Amino acid sequence: MSTTNVKQEWLTYRDAQTLSRLGRTTLWKLVSTGEIKAARVGRAVRIERESLTAYMKRSTEGLSAETK
Repeated sequence: MSTTNVKQEWLTYRDAQTLSRLGRTTLWKLVSTGEIKAARVGRAVRIERESLTAYMKRSTEGLSAETK
């Protein structure tokens, strides 16, 4: 029997916190300002993994420029 590794495209706040190591308040602010994409499904909010990854990469690039 083979095991398939499925990568979630949409994350809960808790999953996004675990993945990015950012706090819930920080994630909420990023979603509110549109810096990362999110969708509301009923009462639940799901954060788009790709936009979170892109945000983290942009933040890293800013750090690289500051340390040079």
